[in-house]
Amino acid sequence: MNSRRDKNRYNKEKLLHSKWTAVVVCNKQKHFIVTQLIRDEHSQEVVGCVLQAVIDKCTFELDWQELQETERWLQGWK
Repeated sequence: MNSRRDKNRYNKEKLLHSKWTAVVVCNKQKHFIVTQLIRDEHSQEVVGCVLQAVIDKCTFELDWQELQETERWLQGWK
């Protein structure tokens, strides 16, 4: 079920400070905030982002397009 309706839609330039909920909780980490955008050195296009867990402030990098997968991520805190 990968139709357009099954994808989170957003502007990648507006990801900074957006809130996300992981569908599958790992290490009690469920709620995240985008704290940084990662840009290509030459084109300055957004290629990734840094997510920070709300509960323990752990961070990790993620390809921004993975946030479109509704089976893994939900927009906002649910």
